Parts: sequence; structure tokens; C-alpha cells
Amino acid sequence: MTDYDTFDDGLARFVDPEESAMGGDPALRPRNLDEYVGQQRAVDNLRVYIRAAKERGEAMDHVLLAGPPGLGKTSLAHIIAEELGVEIRPTSGPVIERGGDLAAILNSLGPREVLFIDEIHRLNRAVEEVLYPALEDFRIDVMLGQGPGAQSVSIDLPRFTLVGATTRAGLLTRPLRDRFPIHFSMEFYNPGELSEIIRKSADRMGIEITDEAATELAKRSRGTPRVANRLLRRTRDFAQVEGEGIVDPDVVQLTLDRLGIDGQGLDPMDRKVLETVAYKFDGGPVGIDSLSTAIGEEADTIEDVYEPFLIMCGFLQRTRAGRVLTQSGRRHLGLPAEEGKLF
Repeated sequence: MTDYDTFDDGLARFVDPEESAMGGDPALRPRNLDEYVGQQRAVDNLRVYIRAAKERGEAMDHVLLAGPPGLGKTSLAHIIAEELGVEIRPTSGPVIERGGDLAAILNSLGPREVLFIDEIHRLNRAVEEVLYPALEDFRIDVMLGQGPGAQSVSIDLPRFTLVGATTRAGLLTRPLRDRFPIHFSMEFYNPGELSEIIRKSADRMGIEITDEAATELAKRSRGTPRVANRLLRRTRDFAQVEGEGIVDPDVVQLTLDRLGIDGQGLDPMDRKVLETVAYKFDGGPVGIDSLSTAIGEEADTIEDVYEPFLIMCGFLQRTRAGRVLTQSGRRHLGLPAEEGKLF
């Protein structure tokens, strides 16, 4: 139940994650499902769920979007609201500190509106307790007054759609995860999809780019649209200052060389992770805490940002005993393969 004294000030912590440093450029976000590139299975299924909900005049079922950072979870949440023709209210798990904060947000929602909670795995348990009846029964319980005279009052909520996004689906509690009827696991993008995204972003930003340059950028973008758009901005800078204003393959190569990004898309921190496992821990296994201390980076950042791509490339393995450098990882570092190992 929610303490009435904390109920009124919840909106003070209602923050749009797009305004944070971690957010992408809203101007480059796709505005509807037709503009969205990649994640085809999720897009196709969402078309059905959205159309069905609109034809029934109901709120769509709650949606959970899981996957590494930068794969378009926030964009997809905004598109869901746009396609449903309703407002979206964005916030994030760490921002909602108390049950009263969440209660205030829920009480402010209109019928069929979308509430987007980024990093939903970081909600604390007290907040989750408020969320459970809201998701299932569309009501919240608040406590009026204090002491022996306090009374519990149930407040009905309009039916709404919660879109939760997480980079760590394994950290979600089972009761919370089970309250999302619709689940999507976001996948890394292939070079063709990223090349299309880069060309569309270049058009919106007024950047002249060749097809060959877009393809080369796509190959080095870690399978992630956010990285692709960031690299596009940097190549624009080099094209403007040290080129002819056109992003061509030579400008792309110059930019990536200056940024320290290699042919596989690994940046200096990626290589530092691999080199630390290789040289300081004899190829592993090494625990995440030891690795975090050795490279001076937060364990959560290693697990959320660097490891997924290194694992996808086949350079690193996550085992019960710890992180292990693979044979492919050794070859990428120019080290000889270890005898007796198949991978």
C-alpha cells in the first residue's frame, strides 16, 4: 500500500529518459512501424496486437522489451503509443524511488495511455508491490492518514498499457515478468539493416554519404543503431574538416582509425576487456568482479554494454566459472590458439 504523504510528490520524479545523457537523438527516431527498420518479428506481431486493440477500443496488453542497450527499445515504445493514437508517459526504474511516486504517475494516466518504464529491472520491491494490482486489476491501494486511524482506500485506474524495457531480463522478478502478456527479445541488427538506418539518418541530418561508406559504417557499428548514428555524426565531422564534405569510404576509414575502431567494430575498451582476460588472467576463467577491478569499469557496464557484443562475435564466453577468452578471441588479438581447445 502507498503512504498518502508521498503520493502527491511522485510527479516531481517523472523524467523523460530521452532527456538523459543515455538517450538517443529523438529527431532520428522512427515515427511509426513503417519507418522502423529491423526486429521484423516484433514489428509484424505488434501490427496485429495494435490493430486488434484499436478495433476493440481497448488498451493493448502490457509489453516487455528486452535486449542490450541501443537496439531501439525506447523507439519502439514511442511507436506503440503513436500507432495506438494515445499519449506516452516515459520514466525509468531508478527514478521511481517510492511506491507513492509510482502511484502518482499511475493516477495521472488517461484511458488506454502508454506508460513506458525504462530499466524496469531496477524498480525496488516496494514499488513493484504497488505495480502488481495496477497491472492486473487496474487499481492501486493507498493509505489515508497515519497511526491507528489510518484507512486503506482502493483507487480505480483507467485501463492502460505498460511498456517495460530492460537490458537485464534475468534480474526481473518472476511475478513482475509474468504480468507482461507480450514479450519481445530485441536482437542485434545485421549490416544490411544498419546500412538502411544510416542512410535514413544521413538524409534527416542533411549528410551526403555514399552507399559504400554506409555499408562500411554498418559493418563497424556493433549491430547497434545507436552506435551507427554516433559513428555517422563523427564521420560527418571528419568529412567537413578534413574532407570534401562527403562521407565516402576514405573518410569512414579515417574516422574509424582515429577512434580506434577495428575491422570487427571493437573499440579500445572492447580490446581492453579481451586483453585483460588474455594477459592478466591467462585467458580465464575470471569472475566479473575481478575483471571489473582490473580494467577500472563498473561490472554492470561490462555485462550490459561490452559483453553482449563480444559474446556475439564469439570472442568471449560466459561460463559458470567466469569469463573465458575463446580461440577466435585469441586470433583477433594475434595470439596463437591454445592446444586441446575446440573454441
